[in-house]
Amino acid sequence: MEARKIAEECEKLFYDLEFTAVREWKARTGGRVVGYLPTYVPREVIHAAGALSVGLFGGGDKLEIIKGDAFYQSYICHMPRSTLELGLSGRLDFLDVLLSPSLCDVVRNLSGVWQLQFPNIKTKYIDMPQNFDQKVGGRFFISVMKELAELLESLGCRPVTNELLRESIVLYNENRRLVDALYDYRAEAPHNVPTAELYVVLRASLIQPVEESNRTLAGYLAAVKNRSFRPLDNVRVVVVGSFCEQPPLNLIKTLEKSGCYIVDDDFIQIARWFRRPIAVDGDAYSAVSEAFLSASRPSSSIFEGDKPKSEDLVQRIRDRKAEGVIFAAPSFCDPALLDLPFYQEALDRLGISYTQFQFSENTGQFQTIKEQTGTFSDSIKLWSEA
Repeated sequence: MEARKIAEECEKLFYDLEFTAVREWKARTGGRVVGYLPTYVPREVIHAAGALSVGLFGGGDKLEIIKGDAFYQSYICHMPRSTLELGLSGRLDFLDVLLSPSLCDVVRNLSGVWQLQFPNIKTKYIDMPQNFDQKVGGRFFISVMKELAELLESLGCRPVTNELLRESIVLYNENRRLVDALYDYRAEAPHNVPTAELYVVLRASLIQPVEESNRTLAGYLAAVKNRSFRPLDNVRVVVVGSFCEQPPLNLIKTLEKSGCYIVDDDFIQIARWFRRPIAVDGDAYSAVSEAFLSASRPSSSIFEGDKPKSEDLVQRIRDRKAEGVIFAAPSFCDPALLDLPFYQEALDRLGISYTQFQFSENTGQFQTIKEQTGTFSDSIKLWSEA
């Protein structure tokens, strides 16, 4: 199938706020559905239990928030209010469990609000380790994963055996390998892999069973490698700041229309969370825990330890041969905005060009952003030629 056709099918899933494909899966299999908020949750455990994991990122710019605003202050990010609106409007009534990871105060508190509003949906707060000692944080994370497996078993899911968890790890290792291969090829030939296309393919993969997701990703990877679009005189940029709340699709299209090739980003981090495959020998729970502690990509949602995230950003710029950085953070996202000064200091020191703005899911600010990023890309061309 042609790449554009695959992307169009994925875009339908992306824009379907009724989650029709998930409802059909549940009706067909009788299985449990586990929704999760950004960013990382152990999807391998959910799959091993026979349940379907579904990524929830709010309703985007296609959903007007009416009821959701009654539960949160106006000065917090859009995503939790939008997700609550989905629930209050009945669009998430297929969920059996909602997982709320320890991402920030807002997402943490959403688990309590959800529990009060939807007592028929099990709610679990996933507390991720911030101590990266295997004997401390590792043991703690194993206990968190086993509690999740016990919750799913209490709802009628199958027990998570070591063998079942290994099989799930193998499938998700392949999933991340395919995503990494797409990112690598986009960096090599960004004219053949529009980020607006890649983005909807990845978003669709978060509501598909991993087996189906792997087929979609493999088909799209093969299709884009058969393309031969003409390269444009665009600037190669890395986009950071959207590790949790995602930018509207039209914002990504705006960046590309303004003269930028996005060659790396932190969109949909869970799709490429680990730097290497999870081990498939020994105890499977320990393997997932060890991978989280030692192979996680830097994120504003986890403690950075003794290696600043700015070092990783600089390395990504070099690896992807990027010419500049765009900081695109959601309005009121404290974790992303608190990281920004450290990134800026590192780029100033190395003389790497950058620009920054904040976005909201449902505001008409794209023309202003297009003018800003267009000027940014033009300035890089002018000064690099000088």
